[in-house]
Amino acid sequence: MHLVIISGAARPQARSNTAKIIEAFRQGYEEGGNTTEVWYLSDRKQWTSAAAAFDACDNVLIALPLYVENVPGILLEFLAGLKPKTEPGTQLSFLVQGGFPEASQSRCCEAYVKTLPAQLGCSYGGTLIKGDMFGLGLTSEKNRRKMLVGFTEMGRQYAKTNTFDEKTVGQFAGPENLPEGQLRMFRLFGRRVQRVFVGRIAKKLGCRDRLDAQPYQDWVK
Repeated sequence: MHLVIISGAARPQARSNTAKIIEAFRQGYEEGGNTTEVWYLSDRKQWTSAAAAFDACDNVLIALPLYVENVPGILLEFLAGLKPKTEPGTQLSFLVQGGFPEASQSRCCEAYVKTLPAQLGCSYGGTLIKGDMFGLGLTSEKNRRKMLVGFTEMGRQYAKTNTFDEKTVGQFAGPENLPEGQLRMFRLFGRRVQRVFVGRIAKKLGCRDRLDAQPYQDWVK
């Protein structure tokens, strides 16, 4: 069985968390002899080939990062250029990953992508959701492998059923909402830890100013 995977991430492949997740997923999917091909919309030179692959294949997975509670604009632009299929038989599934730990943060996006298969002449194969992925590209290789193990297993499961089973993906998504006790602990201690953690990330990315700087404050007045 062959699977076309289209990455809707705006980041270049080398810096994309979605790309890392795709690689883990396809490892599990290909273990039984299945094959995959991946197209990255961050490289506009691949758009024509990605569209052709969508037209030619009857098994398509679109992977994307959660962006302002929904899909990235680069993916919307690509989808707008696709021609809906006139012959039935193509299944379109989705993989949505984000930085928020709660699965509820991705439900708006899930509701939207559910509408896309019918608009493109496809059937819906389900949506795999996973949060708490913000640090994937910033952590150590050892921790990264741990974070990606579940995606490899989900790739195996998808290869067996050719769909994302609602119960299985619900368990994989993690907590729908964080428990109140955990939220209270975050209010007491988590913000301080997060401030230090985010500060280190900012320095690693080249930031040299204070994160709470307000350079245009006087202009607003």
